[in-house]
Amino acid sequence: MYQDKIVLCGANSYEEKYYLNPDFENLPDHIKDELKILCILYVNDVGGILTLVFDEDGSLQLEVTAEECDPMFDDIGSQLKIKQIQNDPEKQELLRQLELYYKIFFLNMPEEEILSQGEL
Repeated sequence: MYQDKIVLCGANSYEEKYYLNPDFENLPDHIKDELKILCILYVNDVGGILTLVFDEDGSLQLEVTAEECDPMFDDIGSQLKIKQIQNDPEKQELLRQLELYYKIFFLNMPEEEILSQGEL
């Protein structure tokens, strides 16, 4: 069922929109709120489009794109902001828990396999 990249959520500074994949509507409201805040603050700070995507093995990736010749997009600021998110202990835990959720409920990975990867 889920063999390619699956978008969790994203924000677009050009259209001023936030998107949450309907497949994840059953996440707790506080998690959905955290994701929305993370995405919107990111695009407000540096511009472009931020998308949180699960890859084939269930890892959560932060993908950034910008329109060509966008003078407002801050490429260096973008990279720094991604590092800041990845190094924030609270955000690290949120992203790790989302990966576990995806692996268990979407990829139907057995607990033993997840344990062998050292994720619990």
